[in-house]
Amino acid sequence: MTIARHRQIQLDATAYYHCMSRCVRRAFLCGVDEASGNSYEHRRHQVEARLFDLAKVFCIDICAYAIMSNHYHLVLHINRDQAESLKDIEVIHRWLKFHQPPVLIQRFLRNEPLSPSEKQSVQTIIRTWRQRIYSISWFMRLLNQYIAAEANKEDGCTGHFWEGRFKSQALLDDKALAAAMSYVDLNPVRVGIAATPESSEYTSIKHRVDSLRKHNRFARNLHPFSDAPNPHRKACLPFGFKDYLALLDFTGKQFREGSSGQVSNNLPPMMQRLGFETTLWLKCYEQMESGCLIGTKSTIQSKLAIFGRKKIAGVCLSPA
Repeated sequence: MTIARHRQIQLDATAYYHCMSRCVRRAFLCGVDEASGNSYEHRRHQVEARLFDLAKVFCIDICAYAIMSNHYHLVLHINRDQAESLKDIEVIHRWLKFHQPPVLIQRFLRNEPLSPSEKQSVQTIIRTWRQRIYSISWFMRLLNQYIAAEANKEDGCTGHFWEGRFKSQALLDDKALAAAMSYVDLNPVRVGIAATPESSEYTSIKHRVDSLRKHNRFARNLHPFSDAPNPHRKACLPFGFKDYLALLDFTGKQFREGSSGQVSNNLPPMMQRLGFETTLWLKCYEQMESGCLIGTKSTIQSKLAIFGRKKIAGVCLSPA
């Protein structure tokens, strides 16, 4: 049964979410359609550019992304504190990057005299916009509407481009966040269209590695790792980039070698700290897109009431 979005996204439980959208009607988001021979590779850049543009306006950080042939994955961090710290005029300018201003806001920006009731209406509008700029639903709406409109225009057709509303999964602890990010970054490796994470086009890991190769300490438009320079003490991921790279390298090798549990015992430090054993780590990839909650059994149980649930429904990252 469909669950209301406001029940799936609960900031009291977590600020991290795995989101994905898939195309309908055998449509191609990107890649080459073998049936028709049409190439849609150029759309990858359009999707990535739109994603980065939205991240500059919204108080939502991109932790990981992968743009595939008929779907895409995102791991997002909601930065409510940043949204609540913005000045009113900053909220207005951010929102108007993608929307036309109502007449009342136009008058406000021109410093025209306003009645008390009009001033109150302006504050109501700003409060609404402030809430929307840290809303995943609005972020995904502006991303998917744009992609669908551009694709339908190019394809010369109308109707639904996405098979339904986007899917979201709450990442309830560091284990869940690490699992979701690596699942997203390793998507091309797992399905065999890239040999290594750093060669996976239009993924966050390639964007980060390319930034390092250009001698940048962190990747623009992406949520930083804990070992990145952070002079302003901004929010960051709870683990370092070097440890994350080791985790990806270890996991990617298992996919490439086609291992079925007989793997090396030399676990990356990050897996050891998070308490993962290899078989469970690889098994979670088979279930990653099921359910709407991801975390250890104890974490999920402690958060069920916040999501209005009584039973565990999702990916349990600990032994039964």
